[in-house]
Parts: sequence; C-alpha cells; structure tokens
Amino acid sequence: MEAISELFSSTELVVPCETRGAGTGVSPVRGKSMRVTPISMPKGKRFVRKLGLAIWLLSNGPTIWRSVRKADAVHTPIPGDVGTFGMIFALLLRKRLFVRHCGNWLEPRSIAEKIWKWSLIKLAGNRIVVFATGGADEPPSKRNPNIRWIFSTSVRNREISEDAVREYPTVSDLRLIVVCRQEPRKGTIIAIEAMPGLIERFEKVSLDVVGDGSELERLRRRSKELGLNGSVNFHGKVPQAEVKALLERAHIFCFPTSASEGFPKVVIEALAAGLPVVTTRVSVLPKLIENGGGILLDEPTPDSLANAVAEIWSDPCVFTRLSSEAVRTTKEYSLEEWGSFIGRSLRASWELGALDDETLESRREAYQ
Repeated sequence: MEAISELFSSTELVVPCETRGAGTGVSPVRGKSMRVTPISMPKGKRFVRKLGLAIWLLSNGPTIWRSVRKADAVHTPIPGDVGTFGMIFALLLRKRLFVRHCGNWLEPRSIAEKIWKWSLIKLAGNRIVVFATGGADEPPSKRNPNIRWIFSTSVRNREISEDAVREYPTVSDLRLIVVCRQEPRKGTIIAIEAMPGLIERFEKVSLDVVGDGSELERLRRRSKELGLNGSVNFHGKVPQAEVKALLERAHIFCFPTSASEGFPKVVIEALAAGLPVVTTRVSVLPKLIENGGGILLDEPTPDSLANAVAEIWSDPCVFTRLSSEAVRTTKEYSLEEWGSFIGRSLRASWELGALDDETLESRREAYQ
C-alpha cells in the first residue's frame, strides 16, 4: 500500500479491521497521505460467511459506496468479498478502476475463483486495468490482451545489496528455514520429514518453521514423532523484522509447496537475503528461479528435498553461486519497480501519458 499510495496525492484505505487489538506479527500501515476507513470483519467461514454477507453489506455497504463515489480511481484486490463489492460499486459509478488478481490465475479451483477470472477477462480494457499476479511466457489471457502479469514483493531497493551474497561458512550448523502460513499443501510437513535423512548426512541440522495456521499442531506432533526436538524450532507468527532476522541467519530456504500459489512474496524476501531456494514447479516459481538462485523439485517429497539441500550444502562453489544468483534475481522484483510498473500501466490505460508526475499525483484513489 505504501508503494501504491506514492502514485496518488491521497489514498483512502477501506478495510475490515479487528477490534480485539493488534496481536503479534503485524506491521503498521504506512503511506503517502493515507487515511484508513475501518469497516467490520465479515463473520464466519466458507458457507456461513457467504450467508452472512447480505447482513454485513447492509451495515458496511454505504461506507464502501461513499468512499468509491468520492474517489477519482478505485483499486480492488481479488479474490475477496470486500474487493468484489468495491469493484462492483466502481463499475456502477463508472470510476477508473484497477484490479489485482492475487490468487493463482492459471489454476482457479473453486467456482468463485472461476467466476472472478471470467469476469475480469470480460471487463479488462480502457478505464479498467487488470493485473494478474504471477508470471509466464504466455500472457494471462489470449482472449483479452489488456490483462497484464504483475509480480508481488515487499523488498525495497535499499534492502537489495551484494553484501547479502553468502560465503560458504567454514564452521557452522546447516540452518534451514520455512516461512509461510502453515496450511495443508504448503509443504512444511515435507521439510520436517526430510530432516532425519539430512541429520544422517550432516549431523548438525536445524529447521526454523515460521508462521501459524491450521496445520501447526500437526506439524509439532510430527516433529515430536520423528524425535526432532531441538532440531525443529516453531516460531509461529512473528513481526516482519523478526522474519528478516531469521532469514539472515539461515542458509537455505525451503518451500516445497503444492498449494495454489499466486506470487509468494516470501520467496523474494529469501532471495534478497542471499538464500538459495529449494522449491517446486508451481505457478510462477519456475520462472522466478529459472535464472538461478535455487533448485526446482519435480516432485515435492522428503527425499527430493533432502537431495536438493545436500547438493547445495555439499559444494561450497554451488552454495556461493546460488546465493549470488539469488541476490541478482531480486533486483528485478523490487517494490519500486512494482510501483513504477503499475504507474506506467495506469498512465497508458487512463490516457495520462502526456501528463507529468506532479499532475498524475493529483489523482486520488480509494483502496478497497
């Protein structure tokens, strides 16, 4: 949001807010002339949540409508209930609109995801700018060339430095790290089950598991069953600064996901920290790693993960080369480049190409 707000003179962030306090692992919202307009959280999950949306909309719809009506441009992330209502209101009010599809564009799984994708293919063009999070050699849609690929990142240029390139440590334990929401198919269980084989090879190996989720207790139990107490450290949800600190002291980032990924930002953060990445051929990950910086697994299994980690850690030249390639890759995916790409796209689509930056920033945005 900070990068997007820099494109406009002021930004209104209309967002569901919890009332129970900030909790842990959260970061403050910052941005240029940004104002937060809170709305209530939709209650429940899945079907119960859908049933309650009509009541939720009666209470929160007028707030969203007013914000959209007074805005010069509207930004909505999809998939999501709140973003969907913001998009519909923007269309009804004929506002300039830009939509970011933040799920897995190439493999929509639910009926709702398929409807969102179909709608955006129909709508994209002229005043409606659509970005699909991800990346591939082919455009997001052959039927509508107005849809553009966009990456996702949280790394600033100032955080990308050649100093992050790792030299192979002469005396050190092998430290692996997984950072993600701990849900089925994210692959953390594979990293845990790879640990006994890695300990046999290298003896001193540890794994940091960062993030919470529905799978966390199962992962703890599996770690205990394998006798990995002291080798696997569960950190739960932690602030971003602590995530970066854990990445900086790790050696290899493991992400053996088989989930429906859009563009996992944490992989960029790991590459920026100079970590070789072991991941899978899911979504944008092959394109992200194709220029180096890691190893792609054909099948996410404990054995394949352990073999890839061993390939990196057994050869100092391989480790250092992948670390250097990781940092080099990150330079293409900075937050500044992300914001600049959005700005250029909006200029072209909204026929602002002849305007200078100062005039462009006179536009306002409502963020749903």
